[in-house]
Amino acid sequence: MNYQDKTLVCVECGGDFIFSAGEQLFYATKNFKNEPKRCKDCKSKRNQALSAPRTKVETTATCASCGKETTVPFKPTQGRPVYCRECFLQQRRVSATA
Repeated sequence: MNYQDKTLVCVECGGDFIFSAGEQLFYATKNFKNEPKRCKDCKSKRNQALSAPRTKVETTATCASCGKETTVPFKPTQGRPVYCRECFLQQRRVSATA
């Protein structure tokens, strides 16, 4: 099949970029069905953002069982109890034996 360069529009920045004949051939040999949606700059920024390490959330909360202040690695949701480590492990043991 004879491929020709195509001009595509990036979904991120709205700029035009070239989908070269060589790239089209590569896509065809890999059986890729969709054309690229992002220019090279936006694609590299997106890949970099996706591969960046995520920061952990540390939230201070009051234990629903003993009242001790503790930190938890998530943001508590309204209406659900939060337990300190000791009470959480105790709750876990009780529910495992039930």
